Parts: sequence; C-alpha cells; structure tokens
Amino acid sequence: MDVGASAYRVLLVGEVFRGASRGLFDGVVLAPSGVCAFSEALESVQRLHPDVVVVDLSSPDSLKAIARVMGERPVPVLALHPGLLSDAEAFQALASGAVDVVQRPVEPGVDFWQTVSRKLLLLAEVRVTRPAGQAKPVRPAPEEAPFPLVAIASSLGGPKALSVLLKMLPQDFPAPVCICQHISDGFTEGLAQWLGSSSALRVVEATHGEEMTPGCVYIARSGAHLLVRPRGVLALEPSPPVRGFRPSCDVLLMSAAESFSTRVLGVILTGMGRDGARGLKEIRERGGRTIAQDKATCAVYGMPKEAVRLGAAEEVLPLDQIGPTLTKWVRTC
Repeated sequence: MDVGASAYRVLLVGEVFRGASRGLFDGVVLAPSGVCAFSEALESVQRLHPDVVVVDLSSPDSLKAIARVMGERPVPVLALHPGLLSDAEAFQALASGAVDVVQRPVEPGVDFWQTVSRKLLLLAEVRVTRPAGQAKPVRPAPEEAPFPLVAIASSLGGPKALSVLLKMLPQDFPAPVCICQHISDGFTEGLAQWLGSSSALRVVEATHGEEMTPGCVYIARSGAHLLVRPRGVLALEPSPPVRGFRPSCDVLLMSAAESFSTRVLGVILTGMGRDGARGLKEIRERGGRTIAQDKATCAVYGMPKEAVRLGAAEEVLPLDQIGPTLTKWVRTC
C-alpha cells in the first residue's frame, strides 16, 4: 500500500521482527531503522518519535522496555503475546503501560497482520500518560545550561506572527531564540533576513555546531532537523521527516527540553496539525514554562489547540502578549 508523508510511524521492538518487518502492515509506515532490541527501546523512541510502538513479549526484557518507555516518553504500546506464554505476561504488560495486547500465533499470517494494522491506526490517535506510580520527577536544569533558551514552533500564518513577536523582544534580551517554522524548501534564508529587518535581535539561519549566544535568533534550515545540545550547541540532522516535517517542531522542542530543562521557555504559534504539541508538553513536564497562542489571534488554530488539549500550555495568550510575557519570564529563568 502506498502511504503518504502523513502516515503513522511504527517502531517494532523485538528480535521476532528482524528481517520480516517491511510490508507487514497496511496504512502505516515503519519509523526509519524501525526495528530495535528491547534494550534500545527507549533510546529509539526518543530519537525516532513514533506514533505507536509494537512490543513482542517473547523475552522478559520486553516488560522492562515497556515500563521504561512509558516512564520516560509515553507513547501508545501494543503488546504481542506469543501463544506459548501464560496470560500473566499479558496482564503484566498492561500493568506496565501497554494500551492493548494481541495474541500472536506461532506462524502469523496475512489476516493476523491486517488485524494488527487496523489496531495500530486506532492506537496512533490515542494520547497516553505515564502509568500511576511512574510519575516522572521534574529534573533540575542541567549544569551545562549557560543561559535561558526560547524555543518556538510555528506553521501556517507563522511568519507574520513571528514578526510581531520578535519586534517585542528588546535588544538586550538575555536568551537565544530557536525557531522551527514550516515553510517551503529554500525560503528559510529569506525568512531570516525578513524577520531580522524589523527586529532588534540578530536573526540567522542555524549552522551545525554553532554555539548559541543570547540575543540571537536561529531559524531551522530547510531539509534538516534543528536540535539543541548541552551548553547551547546547535545540531542539524538530515534524518528523515518526522510525521511529514523536516525540520520538525517536536524534534526542536524535545531536544531543548532535554538539554536545557527548567531553563526553556517554549512557545507554539499558529499552524495546522499537531507538530510541536508533544515537544511543548515535554518542556512543561521538565519544569520549563510554556505558552500557546490563543484562537482569536491565530491564522490557523491547529498546533496551539493540540498543545492546549494535551495540557502542554501553561498560558494561552493573544499574540501581542507573548513577547512581553517572555521578556518577563526570561529574567527569572
């Protein structure tokens, strides 16, 4: 089946999938390098951002993998229960955070994988939280964070909104600003020049390995994901699109949360779809502060709406209040 860029992405966990994963499912696509061992499950989820994870319960390590994923980066998990196991493993998988369990035949056929495909399409729309007793503590800001950081996600209507927001930030703004704006390939250099012409801050395209400086705005380049590393170093990764986007807002915001923790101020502006909502939630859960643009001032109330629905937004503000709020917050971040 031919699936487009918006198809759901699946990560398969377990050796049973090695060499037999491609073409198993209808209507979903595997995340790049979409098969991993149980020991690699959490790292693969953090790196590939799948919409749903399938875990085979053929190893005791499978339960540990589910618990680690759900404790650190919750995502819908479907567990496949080999018929040779007792039902106890199935219920333990559910207790660890799996959303559903399906019994896997010894020799699964086409009908079985079609059934799994239909479940995956449903589970990809599910929003999950950490199981009770696995609440993730707020982590302190890492020592490597030398200054606060503002990370912004925007899409349709974003250039105009960004122009308004950046005009409100003073020349002595004490934090760098990273922006992921969905825009056609080849336009990010022009976007940086246009935004810089009306802002007191310096606006540039991000460069791989560059060390950020406060008071400078970095625009994610076309064709690469923009990530923030510890100590404020930027990285550009030409890895495949995430849910159809490269650069991805989720990738930027999640990397900012992981590297700067409580010193991140996250913002999600006007745009269609869901990109950025999970990343904004990650920032808030790690102790950062978050803002979503309100419906009345959005050109398209899609991305901010999803962020609000997920509980990712600490504040929902009209566009003209976002800049002043960031200026106030950043002084104590």
